[in-house]
Amino acid sequence: MDEIIIFNWIMLIFSIVGIAMFILLFFIPAPYGQHISEKWGPTINNKLGWFIMEIPTVIIYLVFYLIGGRKTDIISIVFFSIWMLHYGQRTFIFPFLIRARQPIPITIISFGLIFNGINTYLQARWVYTFSPPYPSNWIISPFFIVGAVTFVSGFIINLHSDRIIRNLRKPGETEYKIPYGGMFNYVSCPSYLGEITEWAGWAVMTWSLPGLVFALWTFFNLGPRARSHHKWYLKTFPDYPKNRKALIPYIY
Repeated sequence: MDEIIIFNWIMLIFSIVGIAMFILLFFIPAPYGQHISEKWGPTINNKLGWFIMEIPTVIIYLVFYLIGGRKTDIISIVFFSIWMLHYGQRTFIFPFLIRARQPIPITIISFGLIFNGINTYLQARWVYTFSPPYPSNWIISPFFIVGAVTFVSGFIINLHSDRIIRNLRKPGETEYKIPYGGMFNYVSCPSYLGEITEWAGWAVMTWSLPGLVFALWTFFNLGPRARSHHKWYLKTFPDYPKNRKALIPYIY
């Protein structure tokens, strides 16, 4: 069987699982952070857990970039740089900046490894092998420019929101606090909004079905989580700002 057929089946099944997970997460919050639960089994240090969960995004993408046959194309190098901008930070910097001490269930790490492995294969294999070659002027096309601006906007929102969360507590403090500033003035989960925005930008700049599947999967995963976080904030803090939405300013 040709790999492209297998590729398409994987993408289809991956999409169906994403829709199922979207529905499930409205009833069962993902068990980490303030939603940590012993029901999900053994846990490990959250810094190590995040690193293990994210490392496939770097290794697998690099492998398919190197074997894809388009290493020297300018647009291939740019896509590689954009991917590594996010996942290099997410793998080698973000985990070691985490100040919260809650462990992370091995079950969640396993799910994350599966998702990251499959998704990285879909994105890299498409961009460097299965897609029609991007023209040399793609980098000045409206698709790339709009997508890149969208991606960078999401990346900035993500980083800034993470920084606000990290600096909520003074050394030695463990209690949760209400975050303020930046996009927290509008939504409870701006880090999630930033990540969804990033991968919507990726879908546009690559103008690909795998990119669209990734963007939708990100929303399917983070949309219900944002709702759970928002409800938790409202329940935990009587003075929580009532004008904030969960994920999308003024809407949701």
